[in-house]
Amino acid sequence: MSDLPFEVRWHPFQLNPDLPPQGVDRKAYLQAKFGGAERAQQVYERVTAAGRSVGIPFDFDAIERQPNTLDAHRLVAWAQSRNEGDADALVEGLFRANFLEGRYVGSTDELVALAEGAGFDAADARAFLESDALKDVVAESDRRAREMGIGGVPFFIFDGKTALSGAQEPSAIVAAIRQARAAAMETSDE
Repeated sequence: MSDLPFEVRWHPFQLNPDLPPQGVDRKAYLQAKFGGAERAQQVYERVTAAGRSVGIPFDFDAIERQPNTLDAHRLVAWAQSRNEGDADALVEGLFRANFLEGRYVGSTDELVALAEGAGFDAADARAFLESDALKDVVAESDRRAREMGIGGVPFFIFDGKTALSGAQEPSAIVAAIRQARAAAMETSDE
């Protein structure tokens, strides 16, 4: 299986598309979403434990503001269209900054720093973020995902034929890849 060529493409999906551009206080967000700090703590304890089991030190308490992620999604789309830099490293940086370090990824300055850290030109990233470029494209892609029934992340689509929702064991991902490959081979035989 490891000899199969593949390409990872990141597609926009905002969990909270209605958040204001400046984000909201994280405690108020958790209160509204989960009905209280106790319920939020229960949910995040499970996620934190799962992360710890695979070496990911989530620090949800460090997040002070819940960001609107439209600009982060725009930046990822921009990064994937460029010949410079590493879009996967940018996404990893966004995840690390938000979920492990509590950095505010709704800030243009923070996004520019993350882009630069992934090998993109900081001035180009800033100019892009200060424009309206790709806002409509990202919003439309997000809308289409919801129309298709996608309601959360992670969500994996393999060759446009097989999908998996939620965190999955590696064996489930490999099975989905094999299923998509088999479907592609059937289509090519017809």
